[in-house]
Amino acid sequence: MLHEEITKSIIGASIEVLNALRPGLDEKLYENALVIELRNRGHVVDQQREFPVHYRGQYIGKLVPDLLVDGKVIVDPKVVAAFNDTHVAQMLGYLTITGFSVALLVSFKDSHLRWKRVVGNQKSEPEDPSVSLV
Repeated sequence: MLHEEITKSIIGASIEVLNALRPGLDEKLYENALVIELRNRGHVVDQQREFPVHYRGQYIGKLVPDLLVDGKVIVDPKVVAAFNDTHVAQMLGYLTITGFSVALLVSFKDSHLRWKRVVGNQKSEPEDPSVSLV
């Protein structure tokens, strides 16, 4: 699975944040705490990095994903009871624009963490899942 170790670490960090802060807070508070926890675990985290978006060669605005971890995984913290098709579609759009291949939706709504892995273009993923990426 592409970037499996990173996504496992993000999930573990998210569980740590949820256990410490408990459910019921604003999404931005979980995001900020997750940045601290991920950096404490040795990850490089970009928060609110801007990506220019063009249409037919013309700049139309910017895309600002919440978190980028180790330059490989987009993380979108949420406070929702369930992920829906709109959340997944948004992450697929983010993957297309950023050129990343993996996004992780994480919900802090309940006492048990919920997450959903979204995979876009997998050109760099080996065909044989037993082959490790270096």
